[in-house]
Amino acid sequence: MKIAVCDDDIAELNNICEILNNYFEEKKYDIYISKFGSSVELASIIQKEKFDIYILDIVMPVLSGMNLATEIRSFDKASDIIFLTSSPEFAVESYCVKATDYILKPVDKNRLLNSINEIVEKRKYEQEKYVVIKSNIGVHKIMLSNIICVEAQKHHVIYHLKNDEKIECTDKFSNVCEFLLNNHEFILVHRSFLVNMNYIRHINATDIYMQNSLIIPLAQRRVADIKRHYLAFQMED
Repeated sequence: MKIAVCDDDIAELNNICEILNNYFEEKKYDIYISKFGSSVELASIIQKEKFDIYILDIVMPVLSGMNLATEIRSFDKASDIIFLTSSPEFAVESYCVKATDYILKPVDKNRLLNSINEIVEKRKYEQEKYVVIKSNIGVHKIMLSNIICVEAQKHHVIYHLKNDEKIECTDKFSNVCEFLLNNHEFILVHRSFLVNMNYIRHINATDIYMQNSLIIPLAQRRVADIKRHYLAFQMED
């Protein structure tokens, strides 16, 4: 797991990183922490280097933490974002950014670690969820978090994975839907496509643009319902 901590208050930045390093060292978790004293510095690399958790100060010069988070969300819907704020009124999620938590500064050690621990436990649980499929080259155990979308194509089903791999099997698409739709991140957007909403880049009136550059047609009679479903998913804690 990779964590990016960004705060132009260097004392606070160092304090947060020290708390996290000590915590994960004690827990013996394999965690990589990067610290940034400038939001512009972090913004310059986020398209090349993905983080699982972003801890962002809201008020920073040039590019605010909120604007940086908006940029992150334009291509990364699955990461967790924690905002740091000096003003209690900012601790209310009234922005169009899916945030995991808001923490007041100066940061309290227990408050920070409680938030981080919840994220770590949630990700462990999500990583335990998987599907087993059989293709013409063998049996595959696929973590649900690695599935971008599933496509029905004639008598085959194709799994599109986040590492750009495609796995084809002969399962019935209806059976695949029955299983995956029990997980709140999946939605049927077309009779031939089931998508993981964490990987949606953009939705317009006719298509969904996925992070792997796949363009998926929308069922036209369900466009409004699909958009409402996706918005509700984005606003979840």
